[in-house]
Amino acid sequence: MEKSYSYPIDLDWTQDEMIQVIDLWRMVELAYEKGVSREDFLKKYKAFKKVVPAIGEEKKWGREFEHISGYSLYKVVKEAKESNRKIIKL
Repeated sequence: MEKSYSYPIDLDWTQDEMIQVIDLWRMVELAYEKGVSREDFLKKYKAFKKVVPAIGEEKKWGREFEHISGYSLYKVVKEAKESNRKIIKL
């Protein structure tokens, strides 16, 4: 499926921080489209939390991403934390 949206990022972040956040958005997309390794997702989420440590900010960015993509960060994180499956697919 061809994507026609931009990933939400903060231009005040460093290039490395932007990459970490974009990596997480890609993992969320994969969780919906093909399935993603639970372990790999949790690693990317941990890196994302270093950039966006506050839960309120995480919710804000997650809502923005869901609004433009239709994919929920919250649902993927919840599945990754509650599931014992090796592959997450929503």
